Amino acid sequence: MSPQEMYALALALSAAFAAGLMGCFALMKKMTLAGDVMSHIALPGLGLALLWNIQPVIGAIVSLGIGAVLIWKIEQKTDLPTETTIGVMFSAALAIGALVTPSEDIITALFGGANPVSLQTLLLYVALSALVVIFLWVERNRLVLSLFNADLAIVTGVNVSRLNLMYLIAFASTLILGLRFLGALLVGALIIVPAAVSRQFTHTLPNFLAGSALVSLLSVSIGYALASAFGLQTGPTVIALAASVFFLSLFKKKK
Repeated sequence: MSPQEMYALALALSAAFAAGLMGCFALMKKMTLAGDVMSHIALPGLGLALLWNIQPVIGAIVSLGIGAVLIWKIEQKTDLPTETTIGVMFSAALAIGALVTPSEDIITALFGGANPVSLQTLLLYVALSALVVIFLWVERNRLVLSLFNADLAIVTGVNVSRLNLMYLIAFASTLILGLRFLGALLVGALIIVPAAVSRQFTHTLPNFLAGSALVSLLSVSIGYALASAFGLQTGPTVIALAASVFFLSLFKKKK
């Protein structure tokens, strides 16, 4: 394995760790399905970046950043739930993305790939992963409180509106981390599936977070190994493996 390929694996593992943690809060926020849909908001940015021959991640960052702010603003001005708002934006993003993405690049945009990366790219992604993890750890108690009792959170001094915006930005950042190797269609699954598996076996927040991160890391590392050994596509292999673990977890007996 070349250094650039090792960097790509390290990038994927750092993204997996952040996604595993983020998924726990998405599940508690009942945003798992909406989170999967939100990943498609990156498509217009990816498509335009590929069309204009600039770094796809730049287009994804702009697209998801605008999407996160718009979702936050719509939530403030209407009584629509987050899922509804994201669903409407998803439809528009998917249509625009399909229109502007060059046909020869559509598979890469949708499913990603295990392309080698430079050391500079790895360091940038690791730094973004660290920021997401730090935010979730520092704000974990306020996030949980706002999720289960927003009124009590406000009384205790939590700025719920600002916290929701920060959460959406962190969520969008987590999606950006996984876009390179999973693509817009599959990246949301790396947030959803490990958290769903961990929820089957854990009952406390620390164990929930640790279990989800572990499932995510194992899915990516083993998925990469299987894809390399059998010449499979990396993204679908990783998510198929994670989904298999989830279905096996359903056989766990309820206590």
